[in-house]
Amino acid sequence: MKVPVLSTSGSKDGEIELPSVFSTPVRNDLIHKVYVHLESHKFQRQGRYPNAGMDVVAESNSPPTGHHQARVARMRGGGGGRQGQGGGVAMVRKGRQAHPPLAERVIYKMVNKKENKLALCSAIAATSSPTLIKIKGHKVDKIESFPIVVSDQIESVSKSKELSKVFDSLNLTEDVNRLVERQKPRSGKPLLRGRKGKVGKSVLLVVKDTKNLSKAAGTIPGVDVVNTSSLSVLDLAPGAKPIRLTVFSKSAIEELGKIKSPHLELMVAVK
Repeated sequence: MKVPVLSTSGSKDGEIELPSVFSTPVRNDLIHKVYVHLESHKFQRQGRYPNAGMDVVAESNSPPTGHHQARVARMRGGGGGRQGQGGGVAMVRKGRQAHPPLAERVIYKMVNKKENKLALCSAIAATSSPTLIKIKGHKVDKIESFPIVVSDQIESVSKSKELSKVFDSLNLTEDVNRLVERQKPRSGKPLLRGRKGKVGKSVLLVVKDTKNLSKAAGTIPGVDVVNTSSLSVLDLAPGAKPIRLTVFSKSAIEELGKIKSPHLELMVAVK
C-alpha cells in the first residue's frame, strides 16, 4: 500500500510504499500484556531495614493473666519517655512491620522476545488505523491519510517555533492544544508533593536522527521524539491502550522495513 509523503509545509512530496510490518494484525491483548511487562522494568525495588522497630531494649516479662494488661514485651525501666511501653513486636506503637516488603522480591516481569516483537509490529500497524486513533481521543478530523509520513526535512528542525509551524501545516496543532485545554490543577497530596498536574500524550515523532528534533519538541507538552532503533510499545501505546497519533519521517519508514513481523513469517512458513 502506498501513502503520500508530506513536506514540512503540508504539500504532497511524492509517495512511499509501506513496509510489510504495517500488514500485521492488531492484537490489543498482546499489546496490553507486553506494555505491562515492559513497564515493570522501570520500578525500583523496595525493602526494609531488617532490624527496623527491633533496636530497642524490651523484655518479655509478661504479667500473669487477669491483670487487665497486655502480655507483650515492654521497655525497661530507668527513665525515658517510653518506659513501660510495648516494643519490639508488630502490634505496638513504633513496632516493626509484621510482613515488610523484601528487596529480594522479583518485580521485573519478563516477556518473550517473539512476543515483544509481535506486539511492537502490531502497534506499528495500528498507527495506520484512523478509527483506533480517534478512539484514543486524538483530534484528527482534518487529516486525510494514515500513517502520517513526512519528508526528512523534519529531522533538521531544531526550534520549537519552527516545529509549531510544521504542526500547523500538518493539521496537528488541534491535537497538541487539546492537552492544554483539558489540563486541570490537582489538589491534595499530589499538589503538596510537587505533582501539580499531569501532561497527556499527543504527537509521537518517529525519526532516524533525533539530535535536532528532540530539542525542538522539548518545550511542547505531550510531544515526544523517538529513534526507530529504540521504538517500543511503551511509546506507541501509552497506558497499554492502542494507539497514539504518530508521525513518521521517510527515513524512519525505510528503517521499519527491516523489521520482519513474526506473524508474516509464520504465514510464509505455513504456505
